Amino acid sequence: ASHGRIQVSTSTLHCSRFQKRFVNTLGADLRQEITFVGAWIAAIARDNTGYTYRRSYGDMKQGGWEYIEALNLQAEAERVGQEAAELIVAPWAPSGTQTLVLSSDMIALMVHESCGHPTELDRVLGWEAAFAGTSFLMPDMLGNFQYGAPLVNMTADSLLPGGLGTFGWDEEGTPAQRTPIVREGVFTGYLTSRESARAIGMQSNGCGRATSWGRIPLVRMVNLSLEPGGGSFDNLIAGVDDGLYVETPSSWSLDDKRMNFHFSAELCREIKGGKLGGLRKGAAFQGRTPQFWGAVEGIAGPEEWRVWGFPHCAKGEPLQLCPVSHGASPILVRGVAMSGHK
Repeated sequence: ASHGRIQVSTSTLHCSRFQKRFVNTLGADLRQEITFVGAWIAAIARDNTGYTYRRSYGDMKQGGWEYIEALNLQAEAERVGQEAAELIVAPWAPSGTQTLVLSSDMIALMVHESCGHPTELDRVLGWEAAFAGTSFLMPDMLGNFQYGAPLVNMTADSLLPGGLGTFGWDEEGTPAQRTPIVREGVFTGYLTSRESARAIGMQSNGCGRATSWGRIPLVRMVNLSLEPGGGSFDNLIAGVDDGLYVETPSSWSLDDKRMNFHFSAELCREIKGGKLGGLRKGAAFQGRTPQFWGAVEGIAGPEEWRVWGFPHCAKGEPLQLCPVSHGASPILVRGVAMSGHK
């Protein structure tokens, strides 16, 4: 009966391969071949008033067809359809201040929007503001600004196996590398290109990326990840007496300095007495970047850590859609403002 509420089901497959050759007047001659594969499914349910609700699943990485098979889409389609059908008739998510446990895919997007974009140095310097905005992270904050709680560590890593932001060299011929962006809650690094790094007396850490030979390299994210903490997802849930679990981004909005944000999630469950409860639909929350990351009280361990692919990060005019990945474990945050329907 519940599956009768499903009105539309969709599936998408993406496969692409890029061969790049970089030659410069200093004698570099660099060749690399990069293959991306991804697949996504979604179900849209409708109630008897005509209201619709979407539930989705999918991912993308650097790899071959074996990754598409590993996504196990047939089994996941059954779950996605069932959840869409149940969510459409579920009560609305509550409003007010809540304790949240956020899934790894939700945190991957939050890392992208509230940590990746504001650490792009061309934004900070005001060189790239037209499409992607600017940043609140000024150079005098480097090395001393408290970005988050002491257990928050983030790393930019273009060496991460399978990442969409993984390569041998960027489009300026700078080798792939790892850079600490946040260490024990303190802001420690920017994403830089050759020209932008030089402007603050540093060397490029290999983030000069372009989407074709006919586009200038901009400072773009490489795989930027929240490092895992310790313990299981169940441990995080067990630490919450009254709260909400939210999973899978639905929509997002941020100001041009990446300070204020608003996110919504496809799936929400109540947490009561340390256990997952009933479904809630339409979960949405807002906050300010340092306050949110400063309120993190738990990060699940390596066994819960997962890399999520973002194929269409947008920046520049003309627009360049650049693929990147973000690794994250679920997290526990207290005092988050929810903007629900009651």
